[in-house]
Amino acid sequence: MRTLKSLCLKTLGVATLALGMGAGMAGAADKPTLKIGYVNGWDDSVAATHVAGEILKEKLGYGVELKPVEPAIMWQGVARGDLDATLSAWLPATHGEYYAKLKDKVVVLGSNYKGAKIGLIVPDYVQAKSIEDLNTYKADFDGKITGIDAGAGVMRRTEDAIKQYNLDIKLMPSSGPAMATALTRAEKAQKPIVVTGWIPHWMFAKWKLRFLEDPKKVFGDDEHVDTVVNPGLEAKAADATAFLKKLSWSGEEVGAVMLAIREGAKPEAAAKDWIAKNPQRVEEWLK
Repeated sequence: MRTLKSLCLKTLGVATLALGMGAGMAGAADKPTLKIGYVNGWDDSVAATHVAGEILKEKLGYGVELKPVEPAIMWQGVARGDLDATLSAWLPATHGEYYAKLKDKVVVLGSNYKGAKIGLIVPDYVQAKSIEDLNTYKADFDGKITGIDAGAGVMRRTEDAIKQYNLDIKLMPSSGPAMATALTRAEKAQKPIVVTGWIPHWMFAKWKLRFLEDPKKVFGDDEHVDTVVNPGLEAKAADATAFLKKLSWSGEEVGAVMLAIREGAKPEAAAKDWIAKNPQRVEEWLK
């Protein structure tokens, strides 16, 4: 009788455990897979999206699909519901046209990065303080500004700046990586250089840089990078929406992830490493 009673109790315990595990798995399975779009090739977009994606997976138990797309497709995807969210909306200027067309079909949760901007950038050891100073120090820069891809927004603004400030200096197109290589060499030799660029960018985490002052506002005012979601996300995933609304970080924080990726880490690994090193920051976003 004792053996039979013991066997019954063990069987009941196993059944209870199985039921408990089943309920827990069902709870996790109830959570939908979230699709997040980011701008293909934008380092800050890759960094922010992967950190958010890892937190949604590790801390909140969601399945996550990260989709690299072009900006127009990203905005349209969020508006249609093909994408649940993006953390890569540059407003009010860079993506202003997309927002104007789709503002009734998306929800802006808030800014995940403030102080985004484009302009002309120099190492902190350079004497020039403003764009107007470039004529004075043009010999230091070999009479040139090192640019990125011809036709990029920052390049078009730089062409305008050359005209408006009446600069006797040439804009030399190259590419994002080529610009970074030129800056790396200049920093190593502590030589003056002026480049077209933007923040957030990994180079601000690696070196002490600053924007040349732009009193004529040719490059416009500072922007912010916003988190934009489909209107249906709140009902679909309330805790994920609350987290995405709170996620906001500094240039140093996003720059650290961008730099790790730049130096060879896979985006997922860089995101996981940053999350492990910044538990209090993550908790702030999850409260």
